[in-house]
Amino acid sequence: MVREGRAHAALVYDGEAAVGWCQFGRTDDLPRIKHRKQYDAGLERLPDWRITCFFVDKDYRRTGVTGAALAGALAQIAELGGGLVESYPEDAAGRKTAGAFLYNATLSVFERQGFERQRRLGMHHWVVTKSVPGHP
Repeated sequence: MVREGRAHAALVYDGEAAVGWCQFGRTDDLPRIKHRKQYDAGLERLPDWRITCFFVDKDYRRTGVTGAALAGALAQIAELGGGLVESYPEDAAGRKTAGAFLYNATLSVFERQGFERQRRLGMHHWVVTKSVPGHP
């Protein structure tokens, strides 16, 4: 995927060290999502882009790295022409969750950056979307 120009990620650095990243890509390039049957049952339209995975070094969790990675991914999506962006974060409000298992970040991170809830997936995940205008 990297050689074909289909792998995309926004990386967050602390000096020389990469401390986090956010994977994103076109829908065709990232077809696998959790709760697929439920997702397909409520599908109205496929997004142009999917944000599917985050990683934050354990020493940098709860320091804003996830939000920075998401902002970076959205900026890259705008540079690549923009479009409808979709993701599947976990609603962690009012319950304890292990940071190591929040592979798609929390709902609040996405809502702070203008994403809107569309529908639930499973007990704690949501489909969220945002329209990102493209720019050169």
